Amino acid sequence: MARAYGDTAGRSGPTTFQPFEDQRGPEPAWGAPTVTPTRGFWEQPDLNEAVPRGDIIVEAPDESGWQGTGPAIVTDDRPPAEATSGNRLLTVLLFFSGLATSVSLWLFDTQAGAINDTATLMMAVGRITGLIAGYLLFIQLLMMSRVSWLEEWVGARDLLRWHRWLGTTLVVTVLAHIVFIVYGYALTAESGVIDQGWTIITTLPEMISATVATGLLVLISVISIRAARSKLPYELWHFIHLTAYFVLLLGYGHQVATGADLSGRFASVFWPGLAALVVAALFWGRLVEPLWLNARHRFEVAEVVAEGGNTFSIYIDGRNLDRLPAQAGQFMRWRFLTANGWWQTHPFSLSAAPNSQWLRLTVTAVGGHTAKLAEMQPGTTILAEGPFGTFTAQRRTRRRALLIAGGSGIAPIRALLEDMPPDTIVIYRASRPDELVFREELEDLAERRDAWVRYIVGSRNDPGPRRLFTANGLLGLVPDVNRRDVYLCGPPGLVDAAVQTLRELEVPDSQLHLDPFEF
Repeated sequence: MARAYGDTAGRSGPTTFQPFEDQRGPEPAWGAPTVTPTRGFWEQPDLNEAVPRGDIIVEAPDESGWQGTGPAIVTDDRPPAEATSGNRLLTVLLFFSGLATSVSLWLFDTQAGAINDTATLMMAVGRITGLIAGYLLFIQLLMMSRVSWLEEWVGARDLLRWHRWLGTTLVVTVLAHIVFIVYGYALTAESGVIDQGWTIITTLPEMISATVATGLLVLISVISIRAARSKLPYELWHFIHLTAYFVLLLGYGHQVATGADLSGRFASVFWPGLAALVVAALFWGRLVEPLWLNARHRFEVAEVVAEGGNTFSIYIDGRNLDRLPAQAGQFMRWRFLTANGWWQTHPFSLSAAPNSQWLRLTVTAVGGHTAKLAEMQPGTTILAEGPFGTFTAQRRTRRRALLIAGGSGIAPIRALLEDMPPDTIVIYRASRPDELVFREELEDLAERRDAWVRYIVGSRNDPGPRRLFTANGLLGLVPDVNRRDVYLCGPPGLVDAAVQTLRELEVPDSQLHLDPFEF
């Protein structure tokens, strides 16, 4: 059974999770069920046996009854939504203005007629790509700074998408810079490309450091490919990713030492100013904000509770938790100061809406580090960063919502359900019935918030569950799906398939909310 802390002042210790008071209205006039539901439906079936529906386990409901699918009465009224499109537009304008300024450094430094043959053309292209690469490196590190205002302006989903796209563009631009510069010098010296490349590396200042920086960039790019990322331990992936800071140091030294376009009066102000902005953002987001957060709240482990299988919840105590600026659906980066894991940090979502007395994380043990977390003792000190993410109820644009969870993705979905409006539908995908966690809590919340929970159980190859995630299947489960905000959290394969299906059903991107974290 799930546990929660009492409502008395201070931490009173764990108590049994209490069902919420039933606040349901009249029973809705909907049709028969297709998967395991939790409420509604006045004509109850036999409660003494489970009913198989193809390859989907449809378990007998409890006394709260069933809720099926069918036509729904919907309205087009929309709740107030945060205006983020203007912020994104302004961010895009600032980005391209900075990019144009960077390229203009070459334009102002190049005299008319300077490009008069193939060699000078190649070197001009090399200089331009070098300036673009330098600018993109600064922007990439700015997006890694974790300053809260940037995520709030852009949105976590767009920020992650831009980070990936710009990362690929940065590597391609750096390699293009190398090719064009080396080829241009080789044409001028009338030597071979390989010989000229070696000469540049061994004779020009800061070229060895630039070569190391390029190698690190390529390595980061390779491990960021999903297929490679999924095979690496998170700790190794995270450590390699952090070498981007060394790329900044090594690359900036190369730019200052050999950058002919950075010697002008404006360039000598613009480029160091851009570097100072990025360093200040990194200092603030990576050091000042975390220090302030932990000094203010003094997080520690209150209790570790088994949820079933290899899943467990960590209850967290702290000071002034009512002043923690966290919302249901967000995640934080946690460092548990244990003897065998103090150097590791992991992003875990809140699995219950934050309150003034405790926080809860729910973890599925998938590796050595996460398995050891289940052995932590009360009082273990925790260092945290965040909160992060815009996977929150405040981003809704419609009055109704659909929450889709797969596997451990139920954690933020369970928390979000506390902040969602009536008539919310939760679809919970799991491979086996014993993998379903928070079932009692979900059903209690459904009673309280006039919501519905549907469990889809079966392996990824079972035709029943696969059919329910097709356009016809999902429309059968949620007939008004294109008039709802849809929140998705789960394995990448499930999320990608669901997004494709939702787009087939003409659900606008503005109504799709994805938990963006993937290491």
